[in-house]
Amino acid sequence: MRHAETVTFGGSGLERAAELRDNPERLQALRKTGVAIVLWRGKPLFDYQSKRLLRLPCDHPILSEARVGPTFLGLEGQTGVFAFDISPWQAADLDAEQMAQFFDQSQNRYPGFPDYQVFTELRAIMAMMTPRDAELAATARGLFEWHRIHGFCANCGSKTEAEQAGWLRRCNECGRMHFPRTDPVVIVLATRGNSVLMGRSPGWPEGMYSLLAGFMEPGETIEAAARREVFEESGIRLGAVEYLTSQPWVFPASLMIGCRAEALNDQIVMDPKEIEDAQWFTREAVLQATVGENPVLKPARKGSIANFLIHNWLADTLS
Repeated sequence: MRHAETVTFGGSGLERAAELRDNPERLQALRKTGVAIVLWRGKPLFDYQSKRLLRLPCDHPILSEARVGPTFLGLEGQTGVFAFDISPWQAADLDAEQMAQFFDQSQNRYPGFPDYQVFTELRAIMAMMTPRDAELAATARGLFEWHRIHGFCANCGSKTEAEQAGWLRRCNECGRMHFPRTDPVVIVLATRGNSVLMGRSPGWPEGMYSLLAGFMEPGETIEAAARREVFEESGIRLGAVEYLTSQPWVFPASLMIGCRAEALNDQIVMDPKEIEDAQWFTREAVLQATVGENPVLKPARKGSIANFLIHNWLADTLS
C-alpha cells in the first residue's frame, strides 16, 4: 500500500538499541547527557508552543515523582531517550469525571511549568505530533500501562520487579520472566461498489462511526479474523482479504492490522450485543463528513488507522 508506514504511530525509524537494555553502565552514562520524556497517568507532557513532546534533562526535579523509570526507549543520534511515569503525583487541577470520559479533554499543569506545557491525552495530540514524538509517546504509554497491571506474576501470583531498563519484569518467587505483550486487532475497510461498511459501539459520541474491528483469536489468521469479526457484527460476508498497513494503538495495548475486502452481500444483520449500529455509507457521504458537512456522520478521528484507511480509499491511493 502506498504510504503504508505514514499512519500515526507507524514508526519513525527510532534506533531502539535493544542491546543496551541489559547494560546498566552504558545506560548510566547515557543518562548524563540524555533526555527524558514524562507521562502522568498515560498523558505525555506536551509543549503546545513548539508542538513537540517536551524533552527534559534526566536530572530534572519533576522526575523525583517517578513511579516507573528510567525506561530506556532508544537513541536519537548519540542521545539516549528515557521515559518516566510520574503517576503518583496528585494534580491540583485533576478532573476525575472528565478523565473518565470516552475522550478526555482535560489538561494538567505541573507546578513551575508554563501554561502551554501540559499533560494531555495522547489521542488529543497524536495528529499534530511528529512521527518520532508519536513513536516515543506511544512506546512509553504502552510500556507504563503494562507495568501498571503486571506487578504480580501470572504464574504464581508473587511480586515482580522491573529489569532490562523497563522491558522485562521478573518474578521474585518462581523466576518467571514477563515481557510486554501486544494484542492483535483486525480493522477492515469493507466495501461494496461505491459504499463502505461502518459501525458504532454503545457510548460513542453521536455521529461517530468507524470501520468494523475486533481482536484476533488463538489459532486464527488475519484473513479469518477479518471475515469472522465483520460477519459477527454485521452479517456481511467478505471475499478476498488484503493486508494494507498496521498501527500500534496503545489504548491500552493493541496492534491494529488494517485490511480491505470486498463484501459478498449488502444486507446488514446486526448483532446488538456486538455493536449499536452498522450502515453502508457512500463515498459521497463520507467525503461530506470529512469536511464537516454531513449532519449524520462525523469524520473518523484524525490520527486513527480508520481515518487513514478511509482517507486513502477516498483518494484512491490504497494500492
